[in-house]
Amino acid sequence: MQSWYLLYCKRGQLQRAREHLERQSVHCLTPMITLEKMVRGKRTEVSEPLFPNYMFVEFDPEKIHTTTVHSTRGVSHFVRFGAQPAMVPEAVIHQLENYPYDEVVDPQTPWPGDNVIITEGAFEGLQAIFTEPDGETRSLLLLNLLNKQVTQSVKNTDFRKL
Repeated sequence: MQSWYLLYCKRGQLQRAREHLERQSVHCLTPMITLEKMVRGKRTEVSEPLFPNYMFVEFDPEKIHTTTVHSTRGVSHFVRFGAQPAMVPEAVIHQLENYPYDEVVDPQTPWPGDNVIITEGAFEGLQAIFTEPDGETRSLLLLNLLNKQVTQSVKNTDFRKL
């Protein structure tokens, strides 16, 4: 009987495992999200798995043995409860397939109004308020200097979100 199972894949080999499993007629699901992140000081949109290193697979254990799936390149092991691989309910898979994954934000990416701390430069150690991006690699921060609010452009690598 066709059922959904959860696999844990080796680090960085999710795509490899998916390709090899699909060649064996195993249906694979890896929910992906697109989020805005700070990568090397630049705000970029990145597509990454919702559950890193995990993959949902659907197959019939009477036709394709679990050992065959387990020994596929890139697969580490089944997620198990006891001796048997854990079955994932169809309702959970349906929700994962139909959930709108927009509006997802990396928790480390600052947004207007967020408190940040400056980690490099002349203002190192001061707290500021993130106001907006200033080009690709810089951002405008609102500093409180001598009881006066000053806007300063700072490299994205020179501050972090609190």
